Amino acid sequence: MGALGACSPGRKGELADTAKAASGTAPLGTLNSNSKLDSAVVTDEHTMAAATLDSVNASQVAFHRYDPALPPLAAGGTVRLNWRAQAAPVRISPDVVVAAWTFEGDIPGPIVHVREGDTVEFTLTNEDAVPHSMDFHAAQIDPKVAFRSVAKGQSVSFTFKPRFAGAFMYHCGTAPVLMHIGSGMYGAIIVSPRAPLPAAKEFVLVQSEFYLAPAAGGTRQFDYKKMLGTQPDYMAFNGRPNQYIAQPIRVKVGDRVRFWVVNCGPTHPCHFHVVGEQFDTMYLGAPPGTPIRGVQTWDVPAGGGMVFELQCDVPGEFPFVNHGFGHAQKGAIGFLVVEE
Repeated sequence: MGALGACSPGRKGELADTAKAASGTAPLGTLNSNSKLDSAVVTDEHTMAAATLDSVNASQVAFHRYDPALPPLAAGGTVRLNWRAQAAPVRISPDVVVAAWTFEGDIPGPIVHVREGDTVEFTLTNEDAVPHSMDFHAAQIDPKVAFRSVAKGQSVSFTFKPRFAGAFMYHCGTAPVLMHIGSGMYGAIIVSPRAPLPAAKEFVLVQSEFYLAPAAGGTRQFDYKKMLGTQPDYMAFNGRPNQYIAQPIRVKVGDRVRFWVVNCGPTHPCHFHVVGEQFDTMYLGAPPGTPIRGVQTWDVPAGGGMVFELQCDVPGEFPFVNHGFGHAQKGAIGFLVVEE
C-alpha cells in the first residue's frame, strides 16, 4: 500500500522492535470504602495477578481483528450491562500474547453505545484474584459508592444516565490506576445525541499503549516500571498494533465517515490525522453543538474523546495515524480504504 509513503511503519503488520526490561511490581489497591479518587490508597506490593497466566499455551490463543464498527443502539432506553473482570491472555499481534487484566476477556473491553439520557444499569463481577472496579467517564455519580473496588467473587452495581453526548472512556479505577489501565482494563462508551447526527459509516478507535516485559511461559507480562517511564513498546488502535493495515476499514466513495476516537492512554496524547483527507466536521465537546470545520490534526488527550467526520469523495487508501510518528511507528496506524 504505497499511499503511506513516509507514514509507513514498515511492511504490513510488522511490529516495531522493542527494548527489553525487567518486569516491575506494582502496589495493588485495597477495598478502600473511603476513597473518592482514582488515586486511591494503596497497600502492599505484589507482582501483577496476570502472572498466573504463565502456564497458558500462547499458541492456543487466537488472533482476531477487533471490530471497529459502532454497534447499534439498544431499543427501549435502558441498557443492562453485566460484565466480568478477568485475567485473560490476549493475542495483540500474530507474534505477541499478553497476560492481561480485562473487562469481558478482551482488550479493549466491549464498545458500549447508548443514547443521551438512556438509563445504564451496570454490574461488574470480579473473577480475578486482584481487586477491580469500573469508572465510566460518561457518568456523573458518587465515585465512592459506584466506582469502588471489589474483591474476587464480589460484585458492584450502579445506575446512571449520560447527560452529554460524546466519546467517553471507561476504565478500572483501582489503585494504582496506571497499572490497571496499562494492563488492559479500558474501553469506550459512545453516547449518541438525542437528535440523530447525519447518516454516516461510524467507527470507534480506542488508542492505547503497551508496556511489556520479556516473554515468560509464552506470554508477556505488563511492566509497571516501564509504564512509569512512559516509553511504550507498542501503540495501538483497538488493542492490536497495525491491525487495520492488513485488515483495513473499508467504505465506499460517497460515504460519510464518523470516527469516535477515545484515548485510553494511560499517558500519551493521540494526534489524530487522516493522510490525504481533512475533517470537515469535528466535535470538541458534546455533539451536535458547534463543530469545528476544516481540521487537519487534533489532539485527543489521555482520558478524552472526540468525534471526527470526513466525506469520502475519491477512491484511495487513506492512512489514519497518530501524527506523533514515533507512536505511529509503534502501531497507532491503520488504513481507511475507499472503494468505488
